[in-house]
Amino acid sequence: MSKFEIAQYEFEEISSKPKIKSAIEALLFVSGDPLTVKDLSNSLEVSPKFVANLLNEMVLEYEDEKRGIKLISINGEYQLVTKAENSDYIQKLLRKNKRQSLSQASLESLAIIAYKQPITRVDIDEIRGVKSESALQRLLEKDLIKEVGRLEVPGRPILFGTTEEFLRQFGLKELKELPSLDLYSDGEEAAIDAINDVIKDL
Repeated sequence: MSKFEIAQYEFEEISSKPKIKSAIEALLFVSGDPLTVKDLSNSLEVSPKFVANLLNEMVLEYEDEKRGIKLISINGEYQLVTKAENSDYIQKLLRKNKRQSLSQASLESLAIIAYKQPITRVDIDEIRGVKSESALQRLLEKDLIKEVGRLEVPGRPILFGTTEEFLRQFGLKELKELPSLDLYSDGEEAAIDAINDVIKDL
């Protein structure tokens, strides 16, 4: 490649900086996972050196501007992350979304587990009067409950309890902070409704 061609190539790269920065931002956003300079370079079909320079510029731009996100580099990989000063707002939103995404069956099962743990699925089914298997699976997937042991009876059924994630999502430091309830004061059906209301209000 002649000096003229090199100069022309460099000029084209520089003139396309805004477009490439926009593309880098889009790739990082869609990926979610950290990307290397090589990853970005291959996708954008521009030189790694050019991408590296743009990334360094973008790191400073995100820091200087009043943006809710920033660009970080860890072990040579780049990723978009939220700024620390917005963490309280994000946590509130995530807690709200996690609760909203729970079905009525999951909320009922979670309420029973929170107050009656450790407890088996059969016992939860008996209290609710319906099967709870799918609700429990949903709660396990969301890391709100966990297996805490097995009951020492034939078949050794699994015992369930709440997790630290449950405490975090409902703003509790420990289970003792759950409002005190007499599960059987007005019958099991009324108790389930009461516990369910407490969990929703936390």
